[in-house]
Amino acid sequence: MAPLTLVINLGSSSLKAALLEPGGVACWHQGRSLAPREELQTVLHDWLAPALADHRQALVRIGHRVVHGGERFIAPTRIDTAVEQELQSLIPLAPLHNPPALTGIAWGRAWAPELPQWACFDTAFHSTLPEAARTYALPEKLRARGLRRFGFHGLNHQHVAEALAAQWQAQGRDPDQLRLISAHLGAGASLAAVHGGRCIDTTMGYTPLEGLVMATRSGSVDPGVLLELMREGFSEAELAELLQKQAGLKGLSGLSGDMREIRDQAAAGHAGAALALAVFRHRLLQELGAMAASLGGVDVLALTGGIGEHDGALRQELGDALAWIPGLEIQVVPADEEGMIARLSERGSV
Repeated sequence: MAPLTLVINLGSSSLKAALLEPGGVACWHQGRSLAPREELQTVLHDWLAPALADHRQALVRIGHRVVHGGERFIAPTRIDTAVEQELQSLIPLAPLHNPPALTGIAWGRAWAPELPQWACFDTAFHSTLPEAARTYALPEKLRARGLRRFGFHGLNHQHVAEALAAQWQAQGRDPDQLRLISAHLGAGASLAAVHGGRCIDTTMGYTPLEGLVMATRSGSVDPGVLLELMREGFSEAELAELLQKQAGLKGLSGLSGDMREIRDQAAAGHAGAALALAVFRHRLLQELGAMAASLGGVDVLALTGGIGEHDGALRQELGDALAWIPGLEIQVVPADEEGMIARLSERGSV
């Protein structure tokens, strides 16, 4: 049996796990959502451990997706006690996502203490952002505290960038010249401008709230709106609930954050769904234009994520709306965070 990497990809309310052969080829993949009040530790012990029992002897490493690596972690990192402690200190930067990752790391250490564990970071691919692209227009004393743009979805953006670079290489074209916009469009959504394999701009910032309209997240809004809501008495918790769970497509439509339902209801004449579609498209085109400007032109727009891969109507709309970009290719690249994590963990192990 080929040596296997176990990849654990934990979200705020979901668990995905995969077994991958060398090169990131998946031979087993499972996922499930956590029921309300269901403990992640219990699911790992009662569901994942038995599912892996037959493959236990073939495992050589465990790779974990960690959403936020801060300024310290910009490459795959082998996990030890000191690294775990540093990851604990980063929880305030991603309070919904980093704690589950740490739970997964602790479970992996207890379940297979002899296996090396690797942390792979969603922010790492964006560590190449130029200073101008990563800096907010804030006073130096605040910038010195790390209030800057980090970017997210980096594992999948990196997968997309590497897949397109390999394609160009196979076609005899120079991948160092590739100007790519990677569009990760799903419940969370972000764009990355990638030139020659290096990310030079992205739409998410200090948190995954900035940028595009998402399923239940607002994307960018005027900070003055938040100041107004605070003057009206909104608490920090209420603002967080509003911006993260009640806004986006759900807030615009009054229905849900599911793009499939939004499209169906818009076609049936639902005004809120039609508005949600219009705002989503407007914001997406606006940010695509910004990424194109950062790149100085675009060769390929790669669509990935649940909406990007499966919404044929959106692909047609983008093709029509972006016809002004000469020579633009629009491609679909299936998301593969688990494969990217496995490949990064392998590279780190060499």
